[in-house]
Amino acid sequence: MEAITLPIYNTEGKEIDSIKLDQGIFDGRVNADAIYQAVLAYRAGQRKGLASTKTMGEVSGGGRKPWKQKGTGRARVGSIRSPLWRHGGVIFGPHPRDFSYTIPIKIKKLALKSSLNAKINENNFIVLDSFKIEKPKTKEAVKIFSNFKINQLKGQKDSKTRTAKTLLLLDKLDKNLKLALRNIDFLTINRAQDTHAYEVLAANKLIVTRDGLRELINRLNPVRNTKFSNGANKISNGVKK
Repeated sequence: MEAITLPIYNTEGKEIDSIKLDQGIFDGRVNADAIYQAVLAYRAGQRKGLASTKTMGEVSGGGRKPWKQKGTGRARVGSIRSPLWRHGGVIFGPHPRDFSYTIPIKIKKLALKSSLNAKINENNFIVLDSFKIEKPKTKEAVKIFSNFKINQLKGQKDSKTRTAKTLLLLDKLDKNLKLALRNIDFLTINRAQDTHAYEVLAANKLIVTRDGLRELINRLNPVRNTKFSNGANKISNGVKK
């Protein structure tokens, strides 16, 4: 399979260069199982887990025995807060808990790689040379997105155009960019090294800068170089000797 080549645009929407993607990462394959596991784990981690009910011992009142144990002809009762009574405690009710769990790092990377390949297959992957604005003005930032016709979604049943959810991945976020982009409702911004499969799949369009794409490639295919300085601080299996 030949390497995928994508055009590189400037902020005016003009093609100025092209980039050949790493075949080891951008091979066009989408692993649905890995995406399913990653999305499920992410959404489980987003759950608050705050639902709570009171047991019989936590409901106020009910300290005195309603009537004596024997001789009344009625069923024996130890407290008016019995779960069988109205205003009593709850049996096996929900309590605050943590729903999050971890999945292997290999599956996380495979899911992210698959989500990026899915955007490339859909032609919704845009590479920018850089994303810089002189002033922290939202109007200037919106102009950049209008150059790529972000507000037009193809294949819609109705004739009206609606704004596409867009994810912008950068290598770093400065103060001016945060101020200019924070009020754009259809836009989500993040650093390339912090993004995940769910965030990529939730967006209709993915825009990544050249430096951000480099961060993604390094993250998915890291090159680890162990450095030695004159043999003084030799590192072996993570233990400094």
